[in-house]
Amino acid sequence: MAEQLIVKNYEFIKVLPGWAQEFSYKYCSKTANLYIVHGNIRDYLPNQLYEGEFNFVRIQQYIADVLFGNQDIIAFYDRSSGINFSLLEMQEEYLKTMSRAFPGVDQKTFISSRPEEAFYYIERYFLLNIPHKKRIVFIVDYSETLIPNTEVSRLSGEDRYALVTLNRWSHDPIFTQGDVSVVLLTENLVELCESLVRSPSTVKIFIPLPNEEVREKFLHFLDRKDALLCERSLNPQRIAKITSGLNLLNLDQVAAESFQEDKPITMDYLKEKKKIIIENEASGMLEIIETEHDLSLISGHEFVKKRFKYAARAIKQGRTDVLPMGYLISGPVGTGKSFIVTAFAGEIGIPMVRFKNWQSVTERNLEKVLNILKAMSPVGVMVDEADAALGSRRQTGDSGIKSRIFAQISVFMGNTDYRGRIIWFLITSRPDLLPIDLKRQGRAEEHLALFYPETPAEKEELFQTLVRKLKIKIDDFTIAGMLKKFHFDFSGADLEAILIRAKFNAAMDNHIKITQADMEETIQDFIPPTYPHEIELQNLVAVLECTSREMVPKRFAGIDRAKVISEIRDLKILLGERD
Repeated sequence: MAEQLIVKNYEFIKVLPGWAQEFSYKYCSKTANLYIVHGNIRDYLPNQLYEGEFNFVRIQQYIADVLFGNQDIIAFYDRSSGINFSLLEMQEEYLKTMSRAFPGVDQKTFISSRPEEAFYYIERYFLLNIPHKKRIVFIVDYSETLIPNTEVSRLSGEDRYALVTLNRWSHDPIFTQGDVSVVLLTENLVELCESLVRSPSTVKIFIPLPNEEVREKFLHFLDRKDALLCERSLNPQRIAKITSGLNLLNLDQVAAESFQEDKPITMDYLKEKKKIIIENEASGMLEIIETEHDLSLISGHEFVKKRFKYAARAIKQGRTDVLPMGYLISGPVGTGKSFIVTAFAGEIGIPMVRFKNWQSVTERNLEKVLNILKAMSPVGVMVDEADAALGSRRQTGDSGIKSRIFAQISVFMGNTDYRGRIIWFLITSRPDLLPIDLKRQGRAEEHLALFYPETPAEKEELFQTLVRKLKIKIDDFTIAGMLKKFHFDFSGADLEAILIRAKFNAAMDNHIKITQADMEETIQDFIPPTYPHEIELQNLVAVLECTSREMVPKRFAGIDRAKVISEIRDLKILLGERD
C-alpha cells in the first residue's frame, strides 16, 4: 500500500528537494510516525508543476499537496488557530462525524485551540478512521509553544498534556501500525523538548536555506510575473549567485521593495540589502565585512602570506580537501591580524563575516546563525578576540546553556562536511587562553603568527604599504633614517596612527602631500601606548603557538621551548594572572 501513499513512484521522489526525499523514504519505510521538521520552515518551497515550471508554496501546503496529495485526512493545529484541515470538505466531514459521536458538544470545542480539547477530540477522530485504512496526517505548527525545551516540572498542565500525548502517539501500536503521521514544525530544534527530540522513535528532517539553483528558479518565477526590476547587467542567474544566505522570502522582499521605491536592483543595492537582511536574521551576531583589498596590501609576514596564497590557489582549483578547517591567527596587538584575514577573503573573492555580540548568544539564535553560514558557503568566519569570545568551555550560566553553546560551536567547527566551505579564523593576541578543543587538529588546525617588523627593510615596506592602503600622498622620502634617529620601535597600528596624524597636520598647513618635516614632527610628538610586559607576553605565547619555525622572528628563534614557557609563567605572575 505504501507505494500509493506518499508518492506514486520513486521517479517522483527524485524531483523532490533533498529534505522532502528523506521525508518520503522515511514515510514509506514505516519505521516511525512522529516527524520533526525544522530549519527554514517559514520560507516558500519550490513545487515542480511540470518540467521547467515551478510554483512556490508554504510548508503546510507543501506537505499536504506535494507530499501527501491532499488525500484522506490532513489536519493542522497551532495554539492560535486550533484545529483546521487542508480542504473544506475534510473539515466538514470531521465536524459531522464528531457531532454524531459526541452529541450535545458545541462544534467549536472540536476545533478548539486548547491542547486538552483539540488533541482529545482529534485523537477520537483518528481512532474512528484508522480501521477504515485511511491515511492520516496531523501537522502541529509552532510546536515549541506546546513542548518547549525546559524541565518537565516547569511545564504548564497543558504543555505536559501535549508532551505525554505526542509521546504516546509515537509509541502506541494503534497509531504506529495504522497510517497516522504526526508532523511537528519548528524553526529551531533546540527549542523543543529534549527528550522528544532525542527519542529514537522521532525522525528529524532539516529544511536548509535555498541553494543557488532554487534561488535562480524563484527569481525566474518573479521575472515571469513581471515582479523583478533590475538593471541590464543583472539577471536571475547573476542575482542567484550573489545572494547566498538569503531565503526566498528575503528575495521576494528585495524585489518588492525595489518596485515600491521604483529603483532597479543594482549590484550595490543588492549588497546593501543582503547585508541588512543577514545581519537582522542573525540577531546581530553576524556582520558582513566588505573585502575590497587583497594580500598585495599586506606588508611583511611573508610566511603567512605564502600560506594564504597556497590556500587561495587550492580553493580556486576546487581542492577544498587539502584546506585546513580553520586558522588560529595570533600575535601582539597592532600587527594587522584582522586586516590580513579580510585580505585573504578578498584574494579569493569569498564573503567574510565577523561573529560578534557573544554576550547575546543563545542556543536558539546560534542554531539560526550556523544555518546561515551553511547557506552562505564558501564563507570565511572571523572571530575577533577569540580568547574572550570562546575562552572557556566550563561556563555554566542558566542550566548549563553556556557549556552547551560551546559544545555546539566546537562540533560545528569540526564538521568535515564544511572543509573548504566554511573557513574559521580565530584571532587573538592571547592564544594561551583559548581551549585546546578549538586549537586541535580538525578545528583551528593551522596556527599562524604575526609579529612587529624588525629590520629597516621590513619597516620601510610597511610604511610604503600603509601609504598605498590609506591613499596618502607623500614627498619622496624614506622613514628608516628618522626611525633610527628617534630610536622609535612601532607596530603597524602605531605607524598607521602616525600617518593619519601627519596627514592631518599637513592639511592644517594647507598642503596636500606629507613632507619629511611633517613626518619627523609627528614621530617626535607621538607617544605610543606603553605596556611592554603585556606585549612581550603576547609575543611569547604567539611563538609557542607557531606551527612552523619559519614564522618565528630571529630574536626568538634560538630560545629553548622550555625557557619560553618559563618566561611566560614569570610574566603572568608579574601581571597578576592566574593559570
